[in-house]
Amino acid sequence: MKIVFMGTPQFAVPILQTLANSKHKVLSAVTQPDRPKGRGHGVVFSPVKDYAISQNIPVMQPEKVRGNEAFKEEITALGADVFVVVAYGQILPQSILDIPALGCVNIHASLLPKYRGAAPMQHAILNGETETGITIMYMDKGMDTGDMILKKTLAIEATDRFEDVHNKMAEISCECIMEALAQIEAGTAARKPQNNEEATYAPMLKKQDGKIDWNRNTNEIINQIRALDPWPGTYTEIDGQILKIWEAIACDEATDKGLIFKTGDGALEVTELQAQGGKRMKTADYLRGRAVKCTKETKQKQ
Repeated sequence: MKIVFMGTPQFAVPILQTLANSKHKVLSAVTQPDRPKGRGHGVVFSPVKDYAISQNIPVMQPEKVRGNEAFKEEITALGADVFVVVAYGQILPQSILDIPALGCVNIHASLLPKYRGAAPMQHAILNGETETGITIMYMDKGMDTGDMILKKTLAIEATDRFEDVHNKMAEISCECIMEALAQIEAGTAARKPQNNEEATYAPMLKKQDGKIDWNRNTNEIINQIRALDPWPGTYTEIDGQILKIWEAIACDEATDKGLIFKTGDGALEVTELQAQGGKRMKTADYLRGRAVKCTKETKQKQ
């Protein structure tokens, strides 16, 4: 089949690579426009654009899709059978969804209808889920509301952080989209409506989502740390300085050493952190020769 691929972040790259190396033909990769990044504000390409260029796949980067007649004409002229969309970054209007003869299919990183929205993997970890998965669905004008073709479940281990789940999900996404495309090509793909009453949402993350509320339970805080590494990262404040918390474990409040924070139901020992303006490091190295002012939430024992 002839495919137009639409995606932007690193999560989408293995999927594009799988399609590019399959019997199908990728006509173009549609991705978000180049953006300035970092202190120098140098322009950077999206991961999808980087890969597409390396494989001589034509790239399209409309600033906006909705109401963009020039883009609509250009993408229609490609004559694609199907659009494959994964974490593209813009909601597609019906006028675009109607272009390919066999429809637009989306790869969504949750077991729909749970965790519709922009950050399903992070929210699954935040909420202490023990499993998640991939859903392949036909797209409609709603946000992740289309009929489902297939699902595949993935276990979330207690030690999994966002990057772990991300990488495993990207891998199974490749298997799922190839299976779904085979069904679409054969005319056997299912169209199972979602139960909207069971829907939950996973909105885009903000920096302030990383602030730790030490009144929450220990496991909830650990899940927050796991889910938000590397971005936005979890943080607290000590001596008027922001302290990022990268790793922590549940502990006895009366433990003999370490940097201990009281939580809503016990205590938590920080094992890896990053001082404001500093580098990520083990807590033992941070505490060596350093006096930390104690508050009602935290105590230092050495």
